[in-house]
Amino acid sequence: MSVTRGPLPPPTRAEYCVIACADAWRGAGEILASPMGLIPSLGARLARLTFAPDLLLTDGEALLVRPDGTPEGWLPYRQHLTLVAGGRRHVMMGASQIDRYGNQNISCIGDWTRPRRQLLGVRGAPLNTLNNPTSYWIPRHSRRVFVERVDMVCGVGYDRAAELGSTARFHRIPRVVSDLGVFDFATPDRSMRLASLHPGVGVEQVREATGFALAVPDEVPYTREPTAKELRLIREELDPGGARAREVPEGARG
Repeated sequence: MSVTRGPLPPPTRAEYCVIACADAWRGAGEILASPMGLIPSLGARLARLTFAPDLLLTDGEALLVRPDGTPEGWLPYRQHLTLVAGGRRHVMMGASQIDRYGNQNISCIGDWTRPRRQLLGVRGAPLNTLNNPTSYWIPRHSRRVFVERVDMVCGVGYDRAAELGSTARFHRIPRVVSDLGVFDFATPDRSMRLASLHPGVGVEQVREATGFALAVPDEVPYTREPTAKELRLIREELDPGGARAREVPEGARG
């Protein structure tokens, strides 16, 4: 007996964020996806299940895995570094601070010689940003994160990459996704641009939450709506427990 499903409830803000992260890997081909955080991970797995079937997913240790987490291959550390250094990985990281040119800070707040707060440390951010495409996911868009100047450069932005010449030949920041919208660097000076708004968010809201002058086109589209298939995959297979709503609560300003 076939079961007739009723109409799906409309997408939540968190689900728009998952879609925006997934689209970062659209057309990527057979490269390694390295999402950091829940919503980027949901996005990468959704992309693999739908429009990016050649995408490689990893358990973060030594295995290639399917979207459900079952192993499908071995990825030794040496091979992983080869992919990283050759531009064949697209990582989506977080950012404690990010500026208009995409310089990212995850190390400290305040003067780095005597910081007010110690964070994660530089870790692999320089290698990531100079050697393979790097996008960012920021679940709380605010002036504390989107700053005029980062306190310490960990991930390299477009202004600094331009000074490095061929050393930064693989440098690319495809997108920044926040709980308010999607941003890119498709401007003459490679400064950050508002590419799309999540439904329910206005341009002025984004400007107020950003600590620098953001490039804003005359017409800003909305982030694309997930298809019925994508919604069912998110809700029934990838995140049936609804953890995404804890990262981006519905109705939150961001």
